[in-house]
Amino acid sequence: MKYNLLGNTGLKVSELCLGTMTFGGKGWAKAIGELPQPAVDALVKRSVEAGINFLDTANVYSEGVSEEMTGQAIRNLGLQRDDLVVATKVRGKMGEGPNEVGLTRKHIVQQAEASLRRLGTDYIDLYQIHSYDPLTPLDETLRALDDLVRSGKVRYIGASNLAAWQLMKALAYSQYTHKEKFVSLQAYYTIAGRDLERELVPLLQDQKLGLLVWSPLAGGLLSGKYSREDEQNQDSGRRGRFDFPPVDKDRAFTIVDALRPMAEAKGATVAQLALAWLLHQPVVSSVIIGANKPEQLEDNLKAVDVQFSPEELQQLDEVSKLAPEYPGWMLDFTGGDRQPE
Repeated sequence: MKYNLLGNTGLKVSELCLGTMTFGGKGWAKAIGELPQPAVDALVKRSVEAGINFLDTANVYSEGVSEEMTGQAIRNLGLQRDDLVVATKVRGKMGEGPNEVGLTRKHIVQQAEASLRRLGTDYIDLYQIHSYDPLTPLDETLRALDDLVRSGKVRYIGASNLAAWQLMKALAYSQYTHKEKFVSLQAYYTIAGRDLERELVPLLQDQKLGLLVWSPLAGGLLSGKYSREDEQNQDSGRRGRFDFPPVDKDRAFTIVDALRPMAEAKGATVAQLALAWLLHQPVVSSVIIGANKPEQLEDNLKAVDVQFSPEELQQLDEVSKLAPEYPGWMLDFTGGDRQPE
């Protein structure tokens, strides 16, 4: 297991992060997983044994139950809290009241306190906004997050699921008002969904932010269990229960077709190669993996051992690359005379 710096900080996180959306199974999260506490303990134990020091959850996962089970697992296993990097999120609806949603100061502070209680800890390592809130002024959100850091209840702040302009606006505000800045972005990125590379990847590299990848197997579509011909299996699996995130399935299966012989030659699985491709992208800080079964976790953990030759990476890039889009193709066309030597 390798450890990468999280953005422009000195904090080191494992290249694989254990996601906790399968913990609990309450509300809409039932479609993802319904793991009880003993199974959660086993997954956390094996992850830590494999070198993972990074756990990612959110207040909306199973309506808070995921946070509770994550904290309970840490205590049940006798893990040292300070050895772990625990991340959670705020933004989603957590009650029926009109103020129990969004990125207002009221909701952020209330939910930070609630997450601390559920996790059974006195600080959150990485507190992330789960998406954008068009109703709340950006300065209100960032001032509330800055206050949480200054209070000692939060160590770092991050963002998730933002457009490039929204993220850059937030970074600029923080810089010029001397407030805490987002150190990372948690975003959807797979070999079958490389849209992030158009605007967000250049931004992350320019501003030195870390990238945490969610749904690296495209909601299970890149697990190797599915094929273009086997629609019945797709309907009965994870995709049949929760067809998310949106994926161009025909394009995805073309990529799977390229991965299969490569996986066989390496004695690996399609899922391991799909994860390993992400681990080979310089912008990626950590890839979030989740599991319902121990064998799924074991399979994912082996991705850190997969190596690609330059030729293999070129082959995978060719089969998965994005179609040219403006202004990208124009910037490439006009920028050739001003490249660093």
